[in-house]
Amino acid sequence: MSLRRNLRIASAAGLLAAVSTSAALVLSGPAHATPDRPTPATAEEAAAPSLIYGEDISNHEPDHDWSASPARFGIVKATEGLTFRDGTFSRNWRQLDEKGIVRGAYHFAHPSNDPIAEAKHFLTVVNAQPSKQGDLLVLDLEATDGMSVAHVNSWAKTWLAYVKEKTGATPIVYSGWNFADTYGRGLAEYPLWVAHYSKAKGTVTPPADWKSWAIHQYTEDPIDENVSALSVDQLRALGRPAAKA
Repeated sequence: MSLRRNLRIASAAGLLAAVSTSAALVLSGPAHATPDRPTPATAEEAAAPSLIYGEDISNHEPDHDWSASPARFGIVKATEGLTFRDGTFSRNWRQLDEKGIVRGAYHFAHPSNDPIAEAKHFLTVVNAQPSKQGDLLVLDLEATDGMSVAHVNSWAKTWLAYVKEKTGATPIVYSGWNFADTYGRGLAEYPLWVAHYSKAKGTVTPPADWKSWAIHQYTEDPIDENVSALSVDQLRALGRPAAKA
């Protein structure tokens, strides 16, 4: 979920909401290969914890080749608002399973809508695909739709609690650093995926009342690229629990 692209579009949220709550605010450019453990370029990077590399995409990368990607986790857009379904979701979901890496699905939030209705839409689409233990579920929180800080914050809490109750997974919150610092207070019980492009990969400090971050999106050029300070097993532990016998 390319933050700069989405925020530019989200600035017209009031106009968009009047037309449709399902406008597709999606990702950027083509994939490219990046080592999952790059050699640190700066002392700041060298001081960062051990990191694993991941990518996130949507229907803006319809031909993304997961088999050629060095990613050890991949997160893909599933839904937005009340009705939008990403047309590439099912293919990406299947290919991530074939690759065998940690996979996740995200929902782009529109706080002008009912949070439970949006959560149900997300789960309907995600649950229509085969699931497995460790699948990640993500709320993409970066648009206000003209709503207040208190409203956006309460909206996010409701969506996150509903998804956690229905799935047993602890949803991850994706947001830009400044947005999270303003709208994300009280959400620290949920892991943070933070976008901050001016910080070297893995060196961002957590905003609001988060004490740590799970994933750092450090660039959108030429594709959204991320690192996680968590191990593969730790990432999977945030996802869906094992199915009950």
